Amino acid sequence: MKNFLAISGSLKSTSTNTSILRFMAKLASPSIKIDLFSALDDLPHFSPERDSGKTPEAVEKLRKLIKNANGIIFCTPEYAFNLPGVLKNALDWCVSSGEFNEKPVLTLSASPLNTGGEKALASLQMSLTALGVKQIGSFSIANVNSKLDSNKKIIDKETITILENLLVKLSDYIENYTPEY
Repeated sequence: MKNFLAISGSLKSTSTNTSILRFMAKLASPSIKIDLFSALDDLPHFSPERDSGKTPEAVEKLRKLIKNANGIIFCTPEYAFNLPGVLKNALDWCVSSGEFNEKPVLTLSASPLNTGGEKALASLQMSLTALGVKQIGSFSIANVNSKLDSNKKIIDKETITILENLLVKLSDYIENYTPEY
């Protein structure tokens, strides 16, 4: 069984990005379990001083989930041409601790705009590069509202196929990965 951790960049309870991650959990094969991290708002603001000595419990929980996951899936909205501050804050908490190093990830963004949140996606990918992840695939979902039904379930066949293929790509990478040391 492969365990993937899904992290949405949105705190909104009706978030489209979170809905996409929930939908992906249903798309996954029976050999994949996708757990949604829902505690971004529990993380305190990052400060290196808070990370020396006793690390906050919410941060330790996030780090443990990342460490124990075989792969990570991000899906983020775009705020002011960037990734949301709460997601960047979570990533900042993992800079010095190393949980993301060599971790295979998928990066997604979704937006009602034609750009699909591509600037947020690029910003997320840049931050993840600094953390040393293995970026396995990405997808920017433009005009996302036209691809969802009223329950925020994806109804666009092309989008579903791309998401399924990304899950397979991540799973195959994990299955065939050999560390280079």
